[in-house]
Amino acid sequence: MQHASPFIVYGLIYPAAIWSFGSLFSCLFLLLTDLVGWCAGLIRSDNVASGTLAEGAPDPSRRRFVQTGLSALAAAPVLISGYGASYESAKHRIEEVSLPLAGNRPFDPALRVVQVSDIHSGLFMTPARMRRYAEVVQQLRPDLFVMTGDFISHSIAYLAPCVKEMARVEARYGSFAVLGNHEHWHGEPEEVIAVFEAAGITVLQNAHRILETDRGPVALAGIDDLRFGKPDLEQALKGLDAALPTILLSHRPEIFPQAAARNIALTLSGHYHGGQVKVSLLGLELSLARLLTPYPEGLYRLGGSRLYVNRGLGTTGTPVRLNAPPEITLFHLA
Repeated sequence: MQHASPFIVYGLIYPAAIWSFGSLFSCLFLLLTDLVGWCAGLIRSDNVASGTLAEGAPDPSRRRFVQTGLSALAAAPVLISGYGASYESAKHRIEEVSLPLAGNRPFDPALRVVQVSDIHSGLFMTPARMRRYAEVVQQLRPDLFVMTGDFISHSIAYLAPCVKEMARVEARYGSFAVLGNHEHWHGEPEEVIAVFEAAGITVLQNAHRILETDRGPVALAGIDDLRFGKPDLEQALKGLDAALPTILLSHRPEIFPQAAARNIALTLSGHYHGGQVKVSLLGLELSLARLLTPYPEGLYRLGGSRLYVNRGLGTTGTPVRLNAPPEITLFHLA
């Protein structure tokens, strides 16, 4: 599969995507200011009619100042959108998380697990960028490399380049993946799994593997996408010793309460991109993801079980990220 030329992507598609995304918020801002102005006009007319406010000629310089300020504010979303596409969408962050896994028999040294998610190979996620991410993962010296779904953006044709680059990672106990909703939207599970298996990456489709590590056996389980696939947690865990430390891979994090009820030590998920565009206001973090799920990003705990939700590497809808940088997670599991 040949990606579009850089000229087309960065000269035509990127500017159009940035403009459309920024213009949406500019439009909303202008509608809001028009509404405020209309309300203010009604109040002023009422006051004039009642004699509480004398009419007078408006100050032209003041009007120009206000119009200039409003124009600058209206343009700000487009500028911020450009920043989010050109800088934040490309600047990844490595998050290191240390967690217990083995209960009364801690691992020493800790098991190094690297997770990536939501790569979204496509026009805005090129093989060159994916290769750089694979090199970063390799430099983290993973014992285990896991990928939690949404490998493509809008076409199954972009799967092979993604798998090719991720297959460059060499992990001591192997590389594993689960499917996300985009794989179901744009391909057939059997077709997708075959591409991964041909590259030496195991897809855990409602299944598990027992990894014989230097620290003792660890179970790694995976389920299909919760909404568009055919997830089966019982099948994935079938035959596993409940005392065995277990890591569960699920593209969507909403499986967590069920996983915690089964005493699964750690669930790894993605899907929500950390909101992709997140606004901090009055100490609150606001994003679309926080309206859709109780698990938008980061670490959560239920009893002795933990969930970690990765922000992902790619983007969907628009190539813009704000306050939600691409993430590669390194876990130290002891």
